[in-house]
Amino acid sequence: MLSQYKSVVNGGCLVTPTMASAETTADVTVNAIGSSCPGPLMGLIGKAKDVDSGTVVRLQSSNEQTEGDVAEWADESGNELLESVECDDHVDRFVEVR
Repeated sequence: MLSQYKSVVNGGCLVTPTMASAETTADVTVNAIGSSCPGPLMGLIGKAKDVDSGTVVRLQSSNEQTEGDVAEWADESGNELLESVECDDHVDRFVEVR
């Protein structure tokens, strides 16, 4: 199913959509660049508890383990990982809180 989406270079970032368009906009941002595990995921979980359903949270992280952690957490918690955007020094992950 994901093969219908294509990666797009946008402003120095490689956009790899999952279930969203390449133009996903965040309502709030968690900046966890430079944080080690489990910091980025804990920041995302904390923010997800503070926002309303339907809110899109952007998690910025330079930790390579974050991708798998966020995907697993989103699946288990009923939230949705919309897309990942690879930038020069980090990856933005957009999650819709449900």
